[in-house]
Amino acid sequence: MREQNQQAEGAGKKPVRTPLYTAARVLAPFLFGVLFPVRYYHTERAGLDAPFILISNHLSGLDPIAVAKPVKRYEVTFLGKKELVKTRFTRWLLTSMHMIIVDRHNSDMEAMRACMKALRNGEVLGIFPEGTRHHEGVMEHTEPGVGLIALRSGVPVLPVLVDSKIRLFHRTRVWIGEPIPTEDIRADGVNKETAERLMQRIRETYQRMGEELKQAAEKG
Repeated sequence: MREQNQQAEGAGKKPVRTPLYTAARVLAPFLFGVLFPVRYYHTERAGLDAPFILISNHLSGLDPIAVAKPVKRYEVTFLGKKELVKTRFTRWLLTSMHMIIVDRHNSDMEAMRACMKALRNGEVLGIFPEGTRHHEGVMEHTEPGVGLIALRSGVPVLPVLVDSKIRLFHRTRVWIGEPIPTEDIRADGVNKETAERLMQRIRETYQRMGEELKQAAEKG
C-alpha cells in the first residue's frame, strides 16, 4: 500500500526539465536518424505514465540517449557508475543529465535512496541491469539491486533491447517490450530471494524479446 501511495503521489508531479537534456533531445533525431541510424519497434509502449523504471542491455556509450529517445513525455534519470565521473566537468555534465552516481562495487545506500526518491517524485528511472557494457549474451550477468528497487517501488518495469553496438552509419535495432509484471513476486515480500526471482524473469523476458526482434528483422 505504501508503494502504491508513493506511485500515485509521484504521478501528479511536474516532470523535471533541464536545458542540457532538452538540447540532447533536439539532437537525437539527427544522431539516430543519420549518423547512428536506429530503427525503433513499438515506441508506443514507452508512453507509460511515470513513475516507471526503464531497463536496457548495455553495448555502447550512446545507449542512454538511444533508449531514452522514445520516452517523449519525461526526461529519464539514469543510474551510472562512478567510474564515469573523472573530472568536475564530467560530474557537472552527467548530473545535468539527471544521472545518479553509484558505486557498483559496494552497497551504495545513498544511490539506492536517490533512486527511490526519483520514483517518488514521479520520474522515469533508467537502469542498465548488467552494470556495465556487455557484448556477450544479454542480461546473463545482472546486478541484484535492480530487482530490489523495482520491488520496493512497485512501479512498472519497461524493458528495452538494443540488438548491436551503436556505430557510425551502422543500422541498430531497438525493441521496446511490454512492461514486466512484478505484482505476484512482490506479494511474497521484498528480499534477496524475490529480487533474484524478478531478475530471472527479466532474463527470460529478454530472451523472448531477442527472438521477437530477430523475427521482425527478418521480415524487414
